[in-house]
Amino acid sequence: MNPIRPLSRVAAPALALLAVLGAGTQARAADKFTYLTNWYAQAEHGGFYQAQATGLYSKAGLDVTIKMGGPQVNLMQLLVAGQADCIMGYDVQTMKAWEQGIPAVTVAAAFQKDPAVIIAHPEVRRFEELKGKTLLIGSAGMVTYWPWVKSKYGFTDSQMRPYTFNIQPFLADKNIAQQGYLASEPFSIEKQGGFKPSVFLLADLGWPPYATTIVCTADTVKNRPRQVAAFVKASMEGWKSYLTADPGPANALIKKDNPNMTDDLIANGIAKMKEVGMVFGGDAAKLGVGVITDARMKQTYDMMVANKLLDPAKVDVKKTYTTQFVQQLKIMP
Repeated sequence: MNPIRPLSRVAAPALALLAVLGAGTQARAADKFTYLTNWYAQAEHGGFYQAQATGLYSKAGLDVTIKMGGPQVNLMQLLVAGQADCIMGYDVQTMKAWEQGIPAVTVAAAFQKDPAVIIAHPEVRRFEELKGKTLLIGSAGMVTYWPWVKSKYGFTDSQMRPYTFNIQPFLADKNIAQQGYLASEPFSIEKQGGFKPSVFLLADLGWPPYATTIVCTADTVKNRPRQVAAFVKASMEGWKSYLTADPGPANALIKKDNPNMTDDLIANGIAKMKEVGMVFGGDAAKLGVGVITDARMKQTYDMMVANKLLDPAKVDVKKTYTTQFVQQLKIMP
C-alpha cells in the first residue's frame, strides 16, 4: 500500500487528527499477503498480476506481494518456512507433499487443465502413433504424467530419454517427440523450425489434475481464513478481467518482473488459454472460475495411487484440499 503523505503543518488540528485516524484504519485493514508463483512471470500468471495491477487485491483489504519462482526455487520448502502465505501449486505435487509430512492444502484452481503437452512432428496425427517414437521427458514429468502415459497408452521406459529444455534435438529428428508447456515450446518450435507441430494436451487425453492452483498450509487456512478468502476471490476476479477485458495492466507488471517476456509470447499465452478453455472450461464453465470439486480431486488421487505415485496409507485425499473458498464464489466466465 502506498504510504500516506503527512498533512501540511497549516492544516487544522481536527482535520489532521481525522486524517491520521483514517490512515491508521487503512493500515490495519490492508493485510500483508505473499504469493509465490511457480516460474518467471508470464501470461499464465496473468490473472494474479491483473488483480494486483487493477487494485482488486487492495479493494479486498490485502497488501499483496507476488514473488516469482524459478528452476532453483523449492516452493513447498519456502511455504513451510513461512516465506509465502500461499504458493502456485499443482495437485500431484500437493498430494505428494502430504506423503512427506507437509500439510499443503489446495484452496482454488485457476487452471481447469494442466498445460503439459507432448509435441510431435506434423506427420503424427494421433497420440497412439508415438508408441514407436523417442520421447524426451523432463525429470518432473518422469514422476508425474509419464507413469500415467505408460499405463494408458502402452509406452515404455525404453523409448524415453531425458529432456534438457533444448528443442534442437526435436527439430533435427522426426522420430523424436518431446514434452512441453502449451504456450511455450510449440511457439518456439514454430518460429525456429518453420513448421507447426502436432501438439497433444494431456488434459484433453484424460490427465486429471488441476494446475496453477492456490496452495496454503493447513495452519494458514485455519488461522487466516478471511485473508485466504479475499485472496482467492480477488485472484479469480483478476483472471476473468485478464481474459475478458484489457490485459494491459497485468502485462506491464509481467514484463517489469520478467524483462525477457515479449509481447508476442504474452499474446500467444493468452490465445492458447482461451483456445483450450484453460481457465473458463471444465468445471469452471458451470461452477465458476477457480472451482475445485471433490470428484475431480478423487480422480487425481485415484490415478496417483493406481500408478504407484502415492501411498494411500499415508495420504487422506480429503485433507489435501478444501472447497470452502470456492464453492460459493460463482465468478462465471
